[in-house]
Amino acid sequence: MATYPPAWYGLWFFVAFFGVTTWYLRNFTERIQATKAAALLGTASMLVLVAWTWSDF
Repeated sequence: MATYPPAWYGLWFFVAFFGVTTWYLRNFTERIQATKAAALLGTASMLVLVAWTWSDF
C-alpha cells in the first residue's frame, strides 16, 4: 500500500468540501456563478488527486 504525504489527504478534503458546497449552492441558492466556481474547483481538485495517485505506479 502506498503512503502519501499530508497534502494528498488535503486534496481529499478539498474534493469533499467543494462537492458539498456545489450541492448546497445548486439546491438551496440562486448563485449560479458561485455554483460553477465550486464545481470547477472540485473537478480540478479531483483531477490533481487522480493524476497524483496514478503517477506513483
